Amino acid sequence: MNLVLLLSTFSLFIGVLSEEGLNPGIMNVGAIFSFNTINGKVAKVAMKAAEDDINSDPSVLGGRKLSIQLHDSNFSSFLGIIGALQFMETDTVAIIGPQSSEMAHVLSNLANELQVPLLSFTALDPSLSPLQYPFFVQTAPNDEFQMTAIAEMVSYFSWSEVVAIFSDDDQSRNGIITLGDKLAERRCRISYKAALPPDPTAKRVDVLRELDKIQMMESRIIVLHSFSRTGLLVFEAAKSLGMMGKGYVWIASTWLSTVLDSFSPLKPEIANSIQGALTLRPHTPDSKRKRNFMSRWNQLSNGSIGFNPYGLYAYDTVWMIARALRLLLDQGGKISFSNDSRLDGISGSTLNLSALNTFDGGKLLLSKILETNMTGLTGHVQFNQDRSLINPSYDIVNVVGNGQRLVGYWSNHTGLSIVPPETLYSEKPNRSSSNQHLDKVVWPGGETARPRGWVFPNNGRELRIGIPRRVSYRDFVLLVNGTDKVQGYCIDVFLAAIKLLPYAFPYRFIPFGDGHKNPSYYELVNKIKSGVFDGVVGDIAIVTNRTRIVDFSLPYIESGLVVVAPVKKISSSAWSFARPFTPLMWAVTAAFFLIVGSVVWILEHRRNDEFRGPPKQQFITILWFSFSTMFFSHSKFFPFWQCQLLLPNSLVLRITHHTNSGYFQLFSGENTVSTLGRLVLIIWLFVVLIINSSYTASLTSFLTVQQLSSPIKGIDTLIGSNERIGFQVGSFAEGYLMEELNIPKSRLVPLGSPEEYALALERRNVAAVIDERPYVDLFLSEHCEFSVRGQEFTKSGWGFAFPRDSPLAIDMSTAILSLSENGELQKIHDRWLSKSACSSENSEDDIEQLDLKSFWGLFVICGIACMLALLVYFWLMFRKFSRLPPEELDTTSPSTSRSTRLQTFLSFVDEKVEKPKSSSKRKRESMSRNGYHINDESPHRSGRMYRNMSQNGDSWLTQ
Repeated sequence: MNLVLLLSTFSLFIGVLSEEGLNPGIMNVGAIFSFNTINGKVAKVAMKAAEDDINSDPSVLGGRKLSIQLHDSNFSSFLGIIGALQFMETDTVAIIGPQSSEMAHVLSNLANELQVPLLSFTALDPSLSPLQYPFFVQTAPNDEFQMTAIAEMVSYFSWSEVVAIFSDDDQSRNGIITLGDKLAERRCRISYKAALPPDPTAKRVDVLRELDKIQMMESRIIVLHSFSRTGLLVFEAAKSLGMMGKGYVWIASTWLSTVLDSFSPLKPEIANSIQGALTLRPHTPDSKRKRNFMSRWNQLSNGSIGFNPYGLYAYDTVWMIARALRLLLDQGGKISFSNDSRLDGISGSTLNLSALNTFDGGKLLLSKILETNMTGLTGHVQFNQDRSLINPSYDIVNVVGNGQRLVGYWSNHTGLSIVPPETLYSEKPNRSSSNQHLDKVVWPGGETARPRGWVFPNNGRELRIGIPRRVSYRDFVLLVNGTDKVQGYCIDVFLAAIKLLPYAFPYRFIPFGDGHKNPSYYELVNKIKSGVFDGVVGDIAIVTNRTRIVDFSLPYIESGLVVVAPVKKISSSAWSFARPFTPLMWAVTAAFFLIVGSVVWILEHRRNDEFRGPPKQQFITILWFSFSTMFFSHSKFFPFWQCQLLLPNSLVLRITHHTNSGYFQLFSGENTVSTLGRLVLIIWLFVVLIINSSYTASLTSFLTVQQLSSPIKGIDTLIGSNERIGFQVGSFAEGYLMEELNIPKSRLVPLGSPEEYALALERRNVAAVIDERPYVDLFLSEHCEFSVRGQEFTKSGWGFAFPRDSPLAIDMSTAILSLSENGELQKIHDRWLSKSACSSENSEDDIEQLDLKSFWGLFVICGIACMLALLVYFWLMFRKFSRLPPEELDTTSPSTSRSTRLQTFLSFVDEKVEKPKSSSKRKRESMSRNGYHINDESPHRSGRMYRNMSQNGDSWLTQ
């Protein structure tokens, strides 16, 4: 019995020992930092405080202890690797660090192989991808968010270019690459990247060499992304060079805020060298736990280092590991390590590589770390799907005097704001420009107005402004012979614009061209790209191929290509009345008059006495009826009884053939009685109304407006012909005609002056000249025998050219707008370009004749109506003819031939249809009861009605 009890007790004791071997009472966590740096010192204090707080609370790890083992890499990647290998030999469950990103790239590969999670809150290189390094976790916002914040600040202040100074290490270099991408998204760019030796190896001479280059450049917005030692060295050197004065803008990354927070107050020499700089600080929401921790800081650090936010991230990182370990153990996970079989075969070396162990629970611990959802000293701690912390945000700090001033915040949720980001997380994201706000900033030099952000390059040397040395049209640009004086329309606009710039504009004009012919304007503009000129002023057209190499200001005058050709005046003649219509239009109109007359005659012939009689009389009736519709269209199809309904009873009507004093004619000519005839006539009268109105309007224009005639109607005429075309030497018109309109070069004739234009046109060496509108207006002011034909077939303008992305283009555009608004631009135009009214007189386009294509739709409708009416009429006639009894048909035998039957049908159609007498009698009786009398004097029984308009009263009379 005792033996059994003893064996049971021994077995239980062995089991407990075995469990303790799998879940040891002490959990080792390594930390690799350079503890002589600011963040290294802060991290050491914060991690020790977190270790003590965790171990003082048995509930955190279930009675187990957390042991943080520190290793000082002392700025050496090699020592950092040695420290990591030592941790791997001592069954370390996680490593905090390393401090630098270049070391993180190396150690992440080691962590991947041995499955030990690597957590860092200072190695924030955006290129440390979780896909490549799955066991590396960044526990602070990485530099992608910091660079986004800087890019949005640059955009907020409307700057377009920055200069980047950085330490040439992985973290700083990749951060600047990210900054370039973020700036490009906002149409900004990095104009120059100044790489310094990696921190802390940079020397003052290295810094001065780069600052000397930057000082001679255009941009005055400088972004400094480095570490504290190199960063302070740059500021000190910049101060000595006068680069911390008025006009400069310095934006430093988070390293500067750590200096401000960790060393307060700053030494006077440091404070003076960073006045007016902007910097970012990781934003951590205010909380009671945070305030309690900060109140303990002096006690924890013994006054060795001031507090900065990275201490909070260090503290939370330790707690993150502790919570993940507790979750791992609570879910049955084991803290165990195993040898890597790949290392067992390595021999012949003094390195004890076989001692490196793989953490069996590393993947599970990593997953628990990434599932972290806690409230720490830095606020809510949680990772998103990209393994980045949610809600990254920064304070924007302005260095003023011996301290710092908070001017706003940046968050990934709403961008720039002046309220803490945590108060906006409950609202919908709003990144619109109107919702971006910052407080006023005190810039270097003590200025509070927003710096322009750029100056003229090379420390204020005069800008080289190229101008074309023109030999024609010198009203635009004129270089006075024997002097350096330059004048002209374009020059005056430029001089007026630079007077409105808010800064001095040193410049000198440099002529371009040999003085014998106009220079090539593409070559002139290309001199900007090659660095010969800093800008070009003159009659420079804004066209596509030039915008690819330079930036233009807004156009200060509208332009466009037009066609100029010889014209002759057309005077009135005896046949001017025929000019509104083309011959074809006249012919078709006359034909339709006859067609409609014939159709109406066919439709009215059987029933209407006015359309019957001898053939000669009926032919005359057709002609008279057809052409009279143009003048009597209002009375053709209204029977008398309809007019009675429309006229008031007080109006006395009298029917007559003649219009005497006191009478007016209501009806005249033939009257239609058939429904089909009236239908055709309604449509035809509408057509006649449109033709008559168009003819009247066109004839009025021909007789009242001066007419200029030319076979050239516009650019389409030239494209469709083989005529030669003139263009101005140096103009873009040559390339446009060949490339865009596919006109062969053999048809193009270069012309150098207005005199050559006139001579070539007069001698018919060219059919027309194509040039820009401002030149043409000047040419036509002295040559009235030519005129613009057609409309402008391109739309553009003239502007001033500057290098790509030059802020001068924007400022000059603003100045041109001001000149336009205050009327000065028009005054300059009138002073140089308002010559005579000849060009306006001769620019009238000839009035084109009306042709068939303008009316063919009306004729088609009328023709269809006539055809349908005839078809319906003959169908009705054939139907009536087929129903006639045989005795009424004029046939002699049952087997009548087709020709005989056709003749019989035509005779039937030609027969007169008598109106029923009863019907006529009833109509007359009805009229008599209403006071009407009808006199059948006409041989065709057409009633003639008159109304007596005497002063004695109303009475109906019959004559």
